[in-house]
Amino acid sequence: MHIFKIKDKSNRIIRLTKERWKHIAKEHPEIQDFEEIRTALISPLRIKPSKYDPDHVHYYYKFNKEKKRYFMVAVKYLNGEGFIITAYYMRRIK
Repeated sequence: MHIFKIKDKSNRIIRLTKERWKHIAKEHPEIQDFEEIRTALISPLRIKPSKYDPDHVHYYYKFNKEKKRYFMVAVKYLNGEGFIITAYYMRRIK
């Protein structure tokens, strides 16, 4: 089951599954709802390929002024569609 399916800034489809949302909510309780994830995908400050898997994994960054941290969403692309792996706050862009 999917919580949402959207098109990102570059017009690629990305999905958030219930299983991944449970992981994010449990491991990163500072993330209150999945709307923050959706916002980071639709209007990211920056999108960077992973240095470990640049062909399949990309990081979407959005700056949160309130928390003074970057919000990062990791997305893996398989067969032309993106699936969210995780999301969390960090001090700076990797």
